[in-house]
Amino acid sequence: MNAGRLRTIVWKEFVQMRRDRAALGMMLGIPVVQLLLFGYAIRMDVRNLPAAVWDESRTAQSRELVQKLEATGNFRLKREAHSYREAIGLVDAGSVRAAFVIPPAFGRDLKRGRPTQVQVLVDASDPTASQSAVSAAMLVGQGENLEALERHAGAVAFAGRLPVDLRVRPLYNPALKSSIFIVPGIIGLILSVVNMIVTAMAVVRERERGTLEQLIVTPLTRAEIMIGKIAPYVLVAYTQMTAVLVLGHFVFHVPVQGSVLLIYAVSLVFIVANLGLGLFISTVVKNQAQSMQASYFLVMPMVLLSGFMFPREAMPHVAREIGLLFPLTYFLQVLRGILLKGVGLRELWPQALVLSLYAALSFTFSVRRFQKKLE
Repeated sequence: MNAGRLRTIVWKEFVQMRRDRAALGMMLGIPVVQLLLFGYAIRMDVRNLPAAVWDESRTAQSRELVQKLEATGNFRLKREAHSYREAIGLVDAGSVRAAFVIPPAFGRDLKRGRPTQVQVLVDASDPTASQSAVSAAMLVGQGENLEALERHAGAVAFAGRLPVDLRVRPLYNPALKSSIFIVPGIIGLILSVVNMIVTAMAVVRERERGTLEQLIVTPLTRAEIMIGKIAPYVLVAYTQMTAVLVLGHFVFHVPVQGSVLLIYAVSLVFIVANLGLGLFISTVVKNQAQSMQASYFLVMPMVLLSGFMFPREAMPHVAREIGLLFPLTYFLQVLRGILLKGVGLRELWPQALVLSLYAALSFTFSVRRFQKKLE
């Protein structure tokens, strides 16, 4: 091996790397940004779960119980329901992750030394978050029982029963199986990552191969070229989604509680949103290496901040706000809501609207960025 020739080729690669400043900047900057962002944002201790209360007792005792549940730090009272059906509806729609149901005789029974019941409804579609909620609720229930027994001089006053029978009811995933939570997320992840990366390289690949000139001289408009490029990938994305849905249902026993047609309808705007984002990247970068780096820069925060793996409730406020910039965050809420909760468009229309706006904007920006001329 000739040291001089080797030194020459190494120096040549450094010079070429220095000329491609965009790629060099992404290689050096992306790890630093991701370390700071994810090291600060990714947490497994779930706190401040949004909760609702349906307090039929409306006594000092019931208010004290709610305050103790909030004091654990695992719950944050957000809404007040006026019926059991409304409390369930708030959990179904994802507005809250837990609901406290306090019966009308709660305060009176405690004063008279009679056993009483309290129900805590927990959204168990995310096992990690629900386990924290269940543990906190049971801990508060134990504390209430000890205080009640002390006030009434032992268990005799309650006929050998617990003073407060605090029952936690996990909804949608009673067995707390992680596969039921993960499989819908995999569908969203595949539709996001694969399609965005593939389309991000579309225009760049045409430019590098020289076939972009053939498209430019055709009478096709910019919009027609963009639609023509994403149309095949829409069919591929639907095939991917169907395969994962079928395997998830029959192999991992993921329930399908809601409308499959609604899943496919909302998936269309989600697919277009990601394809449009990929096309926008392809019109900004200059080569396939830059397109891969730009896609990777978006993929990591999209996966980690969307709620695919880590509960969003455990993240700091800034990280949750950043997660709202990605369409995957909204699509996971739609997908898990339809599959696991059986809810429809009435509860999920805000997420569907955001996805539609995202699809329209990403495709529009891609068309505007694409120029029918060679640089």
